[in-house]
Amino acid sequence: MIGLDPGEPTCSRAGCRAAAAWSIRWRNPKIHAPERRKVWLACDEHVAYLRDFLGSRGFPLEVVEGISS
Repeated sequence: MIGLDPGEPTCSRAGCRAAAAWSIRWRNPKIHAPERRKVWLACDEHVAYLRDFLGSRGFPLEVVEGISS
């Protein structure tokens, strides 16, 4: 489903405008302190893709249903 509300959080996958349903909290241990977390948002279709993209680089990550920071 396309996110129609301009204030609605959308998926972080390039080119995707679907409403986000997941938060992927991650960090690059080479440049981020252990307490720092970046957050990418994902729709149901792209949550696995984004998780695998970050995981393949060895980044510590956590996938949480819902939108959070």
